Amino acid sequence: MSAPVPSVGIQAEPFDTAAEIAGLSAALGGRAGAIVTFTGLCRDEGGRLTALELEHYPGMAEAEIRRVADEAMARWPLQALRVIHRHGLVRPGDGIVLVVTAASHRVAAFEAADFLMDYLKTRAPFWKREHLADGTTGGWVEAAAHDEAAAGRWA
Repeated sequence: MSAPVPSVGIQAEPFDTAAEIAGLSAALGGRAGAIVTFTGLCRDEGGRLTALELEHYPGMAEAEIRRVADEAMARWPLQALRVIHRHGLVRPGDGIVLVVTAASHRVAAFEAADFLMDYLKTRAPFWKREHLADGTTGGWVEAAAHDEAAAGRWA
């Protein structure tokens, strides 16, 4: 059997978490012992935010996420990996990012998903700008110090 290839998608459209899990599970045909998912949602920041605008460089963002997905596949014995990241305007409550990992055992699936999310929160080539409830556009959002600290454990 050939080595699994991670699947990476960047899209403006919302994703269907259940459909993504079902598709990955069906493709594995019962071989996985664990499928771990993480869905990152847009928050309203206490009613202050009406949307988050996400920009990226097409081609570059996919290649960079694929590079890190390949690293996850090399570090953990994964059977499958799927990453979807949204761009454009994302409203509070909507999904921004989906990470799905599958492995024979849960630890590898959890750790790989955690690794990928730490990377996506701190290093992925996306730029986020807030659209505020008062009708103004806020500044560009930087990675939080606690996200940077969390990502440091994988170095």
